[in-house]
Amino acid sequence: MSRKATRRWLACIAPLLAAASVYAGVAGSSGAPPAGARALAGGARPSGPSRLGFAWLRPATPPHGWRLAPLPASAATLAYPPSWHAIESDAGSVSAALVRHGQIRGYLNATPQSGAETLVNWTRFRPAHNREEGDSHLVLDAARSALHFRSGTGSCVIDDYTTVSAHYREVACIVRGARSTTVVVGAARPRDWNTVYPELQRSIASFAS
Repeated sequence: MSRKATRRWLACIAPLLAAASVYAGVAGSSGAPPAGARALAGGARPSGPSRLGFAWLRPATPPHGWRLAPLPASAATLAYPPSWHAIESDAGSVSAALVRHGQIRGYLNATPQSGAETLVNWTRFRPAHNREEGDSHLVLDAARSALHFRSGTGSCVIDDYTTVSAHYREVACIVRGARSTTVVVGAARPRDWNTVYPELQRSIASFAS
């Protein structure tokens, strides 16, 4: 995911202006969250056995009823639950968000490879790039290469970091398929992580590029 897309989400992640405005903004395939929202600091840190490893990453087709969002100029497809909504993203990318009680609780994004990121350097590149963008208190919780996806191989990290406004956790992978290489990211505030993480896992495990 491009840092521009990440920053847009971080700027809008916390209590939004009103639940009605949120649903009006994200219900369409190209809708964007309302502008001007403030971010909140996260809550308790995630917990639970094997939460921060990659044993869950077993390639599988998307669950029945999930929505599919193909990248405009790529062979990649992002799957997301029917309770999530497509939201505005950078050109060439696709994004979806989970909205509950007027707040964005989770975020998914897929974007084509666009810089120096590779499967070989990803476990170093992603944390270093986050630091270069000004994120602080970055903790690399898990990292692994040579992971299997539905249509290729990939490398993934799970990390925590703090922006000027809030604390976040993400699982970020670079996936190389037969026809394209794509970055796919799932993120949430720590207070929402344990609830949202299973859906982030299923989306990334079903990712095809």
